[in-house]
Amino acid sequence: MVRFALIPLLLLATPAAAQSPGLTIRSGESWMFAISRGQPVRAHRVKPTVKPPPGQVLATLRAVLGTSLSITSNNPQAFVYRAELLGADKPVPVRSCTLPANGRMSFEHWPQNSDAVRISDFRIARKDGSCP
Repeated sequence: MVRFALIPLLLLATPAAAQSPGLTIRSGESWMFAISRGQPVRAHRVKPTVKPPPGQVLATLRAVLGTSLSITSNNPQAFVYRAELLGADKPVPVRSCTLPANGRMSFEHWPQNSDAVRISDFRIARKDGSCP
C-alpha cells in the first residue's frame, strides 16, 4: 500500500508539471482558449478567421516588421496579462495592453523579431481598453 501512495508524488515530478504556465504561440499560429485561474486552458489551434464564442479568447501571432499579436476576448470583463517573446535566448518580458471585453480586439506590436510569444497570468483589468 505504501507504494501506491508514492504514485501521486512521482506524477508531480514529471516534466509536464515543471512546464512554464501559459500558452506559447508560434509565428503564423492562431489559438483559441478559455481562462481559468489566470492561465489559458483548453487551448487548441484554429483558423485566424474564426470568431471566439462566449468565454473564449482568440490569439494570432504574425511576423510583421517585428512581432505582432492580435488577441480578441469574448468575455464580459477586460483582462491584463503577461507576454514574453521567445527565441534563441531566454524569454524577454514585453509590455502588453489591456485585452478588452465583449469581443473587441487588441493589437500588440513589438519591434523585436521573435519565433513565439508566451502569454500567461491573466487578471481582471481595473479599466477596459487601456495601455500601461
